[in-house]
Amino acid sequence: MISFLLVMAADGETRWTTTIIISTSLQSHETIRLLRAQQHRIRLSDSVESGSFIFPLSGTAFKLVEPENVKDESALVKQIQKFAQVHRNSFVLLDAPFNGKRQLDILSLIQQKFFGSHLRIFPVRNNSEILKGMLTIAKATSKPHVNRIRHRMTLSKTHIIERSPVWDMLKKLT
Repeated sequence: MISFLLVMAADGETRWTTTIIISTSLQSHETIRLLRAQQHRIRLSDSVESGSFIFPLSGTAFKLVEPENVKDESALVKQIQKFAQVHRNSFVLLDAPFNGKRQLDILSLIQQKFFGSHLRIFPVRNNSEILKGMLTIAKATSKPHVNRIRHRMTLSKTHIIERSPVWDMLKKLT
């Protein structure tokens, strides 16, 4: 069963946690330790694309690309194309400080190849940004959270309409 939890933090705040399926190629990556420290449930899998983080509850998937590890750019493009075809709501986490020519060339290549597609490119500079970006997007698109957002938007819309002077004027005209 895929689920999410609202965990009570020591400071009284509630913290969102969920299950994340992660490629075994990332099993020694620092982000896994950071995710576990936040009490997310981690499931390592050989069957997902190398370098992938998948959030089943929100339907989002992230592929971590580290330019210094890229040997063949055409193979990278093929991997990203396959990833984007499998995952409808997909993001590439491009992990680089973007101060080198190679890093900027790879960013430019990915942008050119996937311009206009549903794939989104998310440049990050460190593990903290990787974690913050993934969790923010996954939480905002998770089913329980998105339903609460929709409900709040409906309430706000109703409140605005009820208090609108234009609405009052239209009522008086009829």
